[in-house]
Amino acid sequence: MSPTKWYFEDFFVGQEVPLGSRLVTEEEIIAFAREFDPQPFHVDHDAAEKSIFGGVVASGWHTCSMMMRMVVDGMLSASSSMGSPGLDCVRWIKPVRAGDTLTVVYQTKEVRPSASKPDRGVVVSVWQASNQHGEVVATVEGMGMFGRRPAGGAHA
Repeated sequence: MSPTKWYFEDFFVGQEVPLGSRLVTEEEIIAFAREFDPQPFHVDHDAAEKSIFGGVVASGWHTCSMMMRMVVDGMLSASSSMGSPGLDCVRWIKPVRAGDTLTVVYQTKEVRPSASKPDRGVVVSVWQASNQHGEVVATVEGMGMFGRRPAGGAHA
């Protein structure tokens, strides 16, 4: 069971939090790519057919953006998040295509209280996106800063 509000103390190594699924449409693939990554295999059917992908595929940045939305909707919007000092690794493992359903899981890898600021801690995590076939399509490794539960605060 997930807490109603995530604080630093709610995270533990080995934890896996499912964040839901979303259907990827061709319209959103092309719209995102036209705006932010207009490579031919993202925006042009004919060019994409002749590419190594054999058809239009989502930009890796679009995949990361969809993952980010799912992390916000599934966890961060109900958390004590203080932002992130950055990402260490992003991997685009398999192409994401129109009609794919992405499912994201948040995996906690490390939890450490701040040595200099006792009101927060750092959570190292991996976000893993899989398609409807259970194939991992992308991973994002990074860090998030979370506020500590206020003194006397009830557990969710």
